[in-house]
Amino acid sequence: MAKNGKSGAGAAGKLVSLERLRTFGDPVLKQPTLLVTEFDDRLEKLAGLMFDVMEREEGVGLAAPQVGVRSRIMVWHNPDRTSERHVFVNPRILERSDAVQVQSEGCLSVPGCMVPVERAEEIVVEAQDLAGGEFRMELAGMLARIVQHEIDHLEGQLILDRTTADERRKVLKQFRERTLDAES
Repeated sequence: MAKNGKSGAGAAGKLVSLERLRTFGDPVLKQPTLLVTEFDDRLEKLAGLMFDVMEREEGVGLAAPQVGVRSRIMVWHNPDRTSERHVFVNPRILERSDAVQVQSEGCLSVPGCMVPVERAEEIVVEAQDLAGGEFRMELAGMLARIVQHEIDHLEGQLILDRTTADERRKVLKQFRERTLDAES
């Protein structure tokens, strides 16, 4: 997820090639991820690399597909306390509040795009840490929004899948125009 409106698998493979942020149009972003079953050094290295990419791109969250990995792992930090960093392995949302809020969201993988997205105001998430230990976390407000956004990536969904049809058309038109401008 972009910050401030900017826009059963093994863990990592070759980490060197994973430093490239995947963007809209890359097929890996539309594929659901696989459960992580190996909690080893490669998983820790992948999480570290994901934090590096997230911070380099000035984001608040990043999911493995955004670096080309189909493993169910995401990283994020509290935008108000950037030292508060989290790794969620195999996360799933157990509960969502009935109360929802629509806010503009950006995404590192959909650069230059801000669209309105409806999200639950509060969620309860269950996940594992890097050692495989299970935990639950209750989140509200912006933190709930960040985690829902990153879990969407793990399900093969982008903010364009969560916004209105009119907003999606506008963004797709902008992408086509940028592509045509780049080609001329």
